[in-house]
Amino acid sequence: MCGILGIFGKNDLEVQHVQALSQRMSHRGPDMQDYQVNDSKTGIITHERLAIIDLHTGKQPIQGTTTAYVVHNGEIYNHIQLKKNELKEYIFRTTCDSEVIVKLYEKYGLDICNKLDGVFGFIIMDGDQYMVARDPIGIKPLYYGQDQKGAYYFASEMKVIEDQVEEVRAFPPGYYFTPTTGFVQYYKPDWQDVEACHDQLNLEHLREALIDATRKRLMSDVPLGVLLSGGLDSSLISSITARILKEEGKKLHSFSVGLDENAPDVIAAKEVATFIGTEHHTIQFSFEEGLAIIDQLIWHLETYDITSIRASTPMYIMSKYITDMGIKVVLSGEGSDEIFGGYLYFHNAPSDEEFQKETIRRVQLLSTADCLRADKSTMAWALEARVPFLDRHFLDVAMMIDPSFKRPNRSAGKMEKHILRLAFDDQENPWLPADILWRQKEQFSDGVGYSWIDQLVDYCADQITDEEMLQAETLFPINPPTTKEAMYMRKIFHAHFPSDTAAKTVKKWIPKWQENEDPSGRASTIHEQTTEVNKVAI
Repeated sequence: MCGILGIFGKNDLEVQHVQALSQRMSHRGPDMQDYQVNDSKTGIITHERLAIIDLHTGKQPIQGTTTAYVVHNGEIYNHIQLKKNELKEYIFRTTCDSEVIVKLYEKYGLDICNKLDGVFGFIIMDGDQYMVARDPIGIKPLYYGQDQKGAYYFASEMKVIEDQVEEVRAFPPGYYFTPTTGFVQYYKPDWQDVEACHDQLNLEHLREALIDATRKRLMSDVPLGVLLSGGLDSSLISSITARILKEEGKKLHSFSVGLDENAPDVIAAKEVATFIGTEHHTIQFSFEEGLAIIDQLIWHLETYDITSIRASTPMYIMSKYITDMGIKVVLSGEGSDEIFGGYLYFHNAPSDEEFQKETIRRVQLLSTADCLRADKSTMAWALEARVPFLDRHFLDVAMMIDPSFKRPNRSAGKMEKHILRLAFDDQENPWLPADILWRQKEQFSDGVGYSWIDQLVDYCADQITDEEMLQAETLFPINPPTTKEAMYMRKIFHAHFPSDTAAKTVKKWIPKWQENEDPSGRASTIHEQTTEVNKVAI
């Protein structure tokens, strides 16, 4: 993972100034930095590199066969297959996965994004022409804008260009852009149409698709680990990873975080780690430690959404610990709740169709929430997070399943994510302890210890006056804060990113079908400290 920046159509280009802008995100790529200017001196691409594949010769920008260059943030998991097949006639300068992007461009032109199996934000510069693209779900961040003279800016993080352009926007996932075509949507899966999602349930197919998605994300030339909260999603990814690495004779490090040893996630994670045989590490933090990093965290996250900030605080703290150990890559469980309707509010869906519509909407918004959190809170410490649940093929399998199989119903014994649990409910060779496989959903920010959120809410209430809240719509007319916690976070965000256009890039995470809009799972009437649920067959 890395940080990329591209500027085009700028007649007064100053390389040193552009390098300084790029270094605003040097935390994303502390290993190497370089740039390339086009012949007309009106375009430039820069790269801040975190070396994961090809540690020695993979410096970017990477030149193609002739005039084209590429900078890429992400990983291309099928790069070896592409080199052996579609690109077998090409000679490669490096063994870096990113090089296949520029070679595909040279062979196929703009029609290349659907040939890539991976995550990416990339910029190809070919003389005065250029192409910019973002992966289908928006797992990797990308922003763009134009300055007063019309020059285009593209960057992995908003902070790089927010004060350079008239309006900064999030680059839409599943699109590419060129100056001649404008934005073009290349990713159009069948599952985006709610009427198409009526596949019958095949538990074996579902299980194997997730195993395959996890296996391909173990591609690395550096040490890797797993984020293990003890919830269903991270525990499954950890279990799958541990089995695969065990076959290769490798040991897996797992990591959990909590306020103390009694935090729900800490207890559950230790149980899972013992069961699957990882070398486990528990990171503890105090409320005061969490509070102390919020200002810097919001600068990294580029959001004022309280859900993202609550959950990113422990993730940010944990990521530093992991990086200090020398680990550069971790696998994580983001995306499952959106795909399977795992949030507790999904129990209140009025119909199968509405349930499915909400899962589609949530997946389409992942780039503004969980993907943003997972990327920026880890990359703040140059740690790459990989998310198997958001694999393109796995999405095609899981999202196309008829919602009648996925929709939870506690009265009928169907928990949230019921079919995912059933797919890995192997009595002869269990993937997880039964109490973990059937554990109730906890928001990550809840699972690290319920008092984290409770204390944060109380602290913010003491910092923000009632008079300030009465002025909320005047102070912040775009997404005005409705709670004192939201006001506290918004003031910090505004200090870092004062433009209205920066405020517009943020989407607030709000649960549906429940009166209380607080994103904590405990706000749902479904939440229970202990829940008895039968493993009913589908």
